Amino acid sequence: MTTTTFRKLAFATLAAPFTLGLAGCDSAPEGGAATSEPIAPIEAPAGQQWTDIVNVSESDGYIVGNPDAPIKVIEYASLTCPACAAFAANGAEQLKSEYVSTGRVSFELRNQIHGPHDLALATMVRCGAKESFHPLSDQVWTNLQQVLQPIFDNAEAVEQSLTLPEDQRLVQLAEIGGFYDFFAARGLSTDQARQCLADADKYKQIAENSTTQSNELDVTGTPTFFINGRKLDANSWTQIEPELQRAGAR
Repeated sequence: MTTTTFRKLAFATLAAPFTLGLAGCDSAPEGGAATSEPIAPIEAPAGQQWTDIVNVSESDGYIVGNPDAPIKVIEYASLTCPACAAFAANGAEQLKSEYVSTGRVSFELRNQIHGPHDLALATMVRCGAKESFHPLSDQVWTNLQQVLQPIFDNAEAVEQSLTLPEDQRLVQLAEIGGFYDFFAARGLSTDQARQCLADADKYKQIAENSTTQSNELDVTGTPTFFINGRKLDANSWTQIEPELQRAGAR
């Protein structure tokens, strides 16, 4: 990934006010689905709960719940998107506690990257154990203003960091943004985070997955939700829950 390509990775978002992060957060309209027969709950393995089981998909998404669940929910989300933060606060917990817990539904979270700061965050939430991906993502969304404000306040320094060698770009960007202290307070050591951010092959793969999958699935904004491969015209829990029930989660 050249310096020019890296800087083109939605760097313009750094100059936008925080509230403009809501732009591009609507999913494209799709037709409704037919109502399916109710699906019986599926027991978790002995001594476990489905909401504690996490697997990484072939698409580099992080799946909570029964990996063989008959109803599969996928969310494309940006860690810098206020609408994604709103769903994390007002939908994700209900989805997990009321539906994923039954074994009938799995919930896969995939990153759509909206800039180099977003790429740094996506790399850091992947840096620890796979079970920490969802909780760390939720922490970023819960504290979104705190996380993003130093990036907006220091846009020139961030832009300069993107001219560094590949193994130093995100390392320096995270320093400017105060990301190390934020994540260290949540269990990810600074040394471990720096090592992950210095792995250019890893972070470039995250960015490439975002671009490729967004193009293939016509994901034009975040959050975008799919149920069993069907893109929803929905981005709030009040819209998504009826779709789950129509799919048989009742």
